[in-house]
Amino acid sequence: MILSFFDQFISPMFLGIPLMAMAILMPCLIMPVPTTRWMNNRLLTLQNWFIALFSKQLMMPLNISAHKWTLMFTSLMIMLMSLNMLGLLPYTFTPTTQLSLNMALAVPFWLATVIIGMRNQPTHSLGHLLPEGTPILLIPVLIIIETISLFIRPVALGVRLTANLTAGHLLIQLIATAAFVLTPLMPAVAMLTTILLFLLTLLEVAVAMIQAYVFVLLLSLYLQENV
Repeated sequence: MILSFFDQFISPMFLGIPLMAMAILMPCLIMPVPTTRWMNNRLLTLQNWFIALFSKQLMMPLNISAHKWTLMFTSLMIMLMSLNMLGLLPYTFTPTTQLSLNMALAVPFWLATVIIGMRNQPTHSLGHLLPEGTPILLIPVLIIIETISLFIRPVALGVRLTANLTAGHLLIQLIATAAFVLTPLMPAVAMLTTILLFLLTLLEVAVAMIQAYVFVLLLSLYLQENV
């Protein structure tokens, strides 16, 4: 049986248990939990500092009424970051490389921001579909274009996250295969390829963190337009 490079995006099975279920549950197990002690441990203190800094930077441009989304956005960012980096470990699976999961996250959040805008300030929300000072002849065309761009937003969110993680994982797979094949033939070239693979892995860790932040940041911008 000839394996494909894209087989790495299929959820592997271990003793009849899909590793996708284990990958989704793993962040819940590795995250530290609050304690009743006066002094927290270093890991919990670092996590609290990071969450407070992220929440402050994310919610600073938003109105007070949008601050109730802080816990939801922070939890989403931590979940995406954990799942993205979890896929870099051996014998694991990255659920966020599946477009279905990313769309299942993007569509409800985007739809919630639109519904909130239509309920609280419908005039302001509909005003985004037509820029001020538009000539009369261009009004129908601009309304159609802005409506299409509005409905493309969740697709862009899901596809962006899927494409970036898929491209990175596929490139790591290609370079790792090249290093494995070149080891008995050209050891020096294989060593250079292994160094490149290590640097690419570090880049993929940064991409995993940045893409989780970008996903939540764009959702906060969509919320800012509707509150």
